Amino acid sequence: MKLKVVRVVTASYVVPWHLSNTLKRIPEDFEVCVVGQDVSKNQSAYPNVKFVDIDINRKTSVIADAMALFALCRLFYLHKPDIVHSVMPKAGLLTALAGFICRVPVRIHTFTGQTWVAKVGFSRHLFYLFDWLINAINTDCLTDSFSQSDFLSKHHISHAGQPLPVLLKGSLSGVDIERFNLHSLNGEAALLRAKLRLEPDDFIFSYIARKTRAKGAIDTLRAFSIVSAKFKKARLLFVGPDEDGAIAELRKSNPELFDNVCDIGHVNDHEVYLAITDVLCLPSYREGFGSIVIDAAAMSVPAIGSRIPGLTDSVVDGQTGMLFPAGDVNELVRLMIYFIGHPRIRQEMGDKAKMRVDEFFSADRLYSSLKHFYMDRGQLAGLGSSS
Repeated sequence: MKLKVVRVVTASYVVPWHLSNTLKRIPEDFEVCVVGQDVSKNQSAYPNVKFVDIDINRKTSVIADAMALFALCRLFYLHKPDIVHSVMPKAGLLTALAGFICRVPVRIHTFTGQTWVAKVGFSRHLFYLFDWLINAINTDCLTDSFSQSDFLSKHHISHAGQPLPVLLKGSLSGVDIERFNLHSLNGEAALLRAKLRLEPDDFIFSYIARKTRAKGAIDTLRAFSIVSAKFKKARLLFVGPDEDGAIAELRKSNPELFDNVCDIGHVNDHEVYLAITDVLCLPSYREGFGSIVIDAAAMSVPAIGSRIPGLTDSVVDGQTGMLFPAGDVNELVRLMIYFIGHPRIRQEMGDKAKMRVDEFFSADRLYSSLKHFYMDRGQLAGLGSSS
């Protein structure tokens, strides 16, 4: 009999962005169910996976969160999973509580960045307490990067006094090497260039993430506006959902920040946008491993990122990209200009980035590690192994 695994996420976009590589492989070894807000919209893409919609909202609401906790408890009681595995903070807290209440044998959470890092005062202490509790009542916790494990350990979130474990070299599910293949995307890339009216000699920076302050979206716009004023052929692909409406407000108040910017919402084919990118920008204030960085690296695209836990694992500073202090817009400008002026170094970094992905971060390698982790924990819990 296959072990029953329930993966719990907060929002549906996590499925194609962070679970896709796992969900394409896991049905051969486990009976799997994915739970979260509107996740059933992904059903057709993964026919061998069961999807259950439970409204786990990113924003804090005592009533809504209590209802989601009750729904998770009911699901776990009826479905009787052997393993529950959550990702994202809200899903992590509710899944840990529901799994503990229902005595699910193996309860796992993967930390992918800490919300409390960017908060102050009571909120910081409260959200830190949530992460501490997630680690305390689960049977196992992972992180998606070594630097994040070290950071959490320094803040007394660890496993028996040691940093939380990481699968292989990190990341949530690795890179689908066949999908993120520059040569196979030439035709689609040419069509996208034409659609966006980009010229062959344009230098393309890309930001591909949720458009929030914490992700560095506004810093990206401010830095690029300075770069664009000096280099008329510079362009920015600004891709991702505007979740809190801050970008829409900024467009009204500071329209000049959007000169030479292709402002694009959520996409499901970000590999095509990476195929026309020269340099990826991710000036985040908090981050997990930074999956988009290795997606870009698979396409020989170097990255500029903040020197924060998570990104220090996905970007090898000076080799596969450049790191700078989070929030230092002037330094971000300097690095963007550096890449424009040094095409040979940009190409060398892109080549090294791709070699690193091929060696350490393929989706097959990451799934194999996850599979063995599940099976080992199942056997320790007396569940046997999947067939």
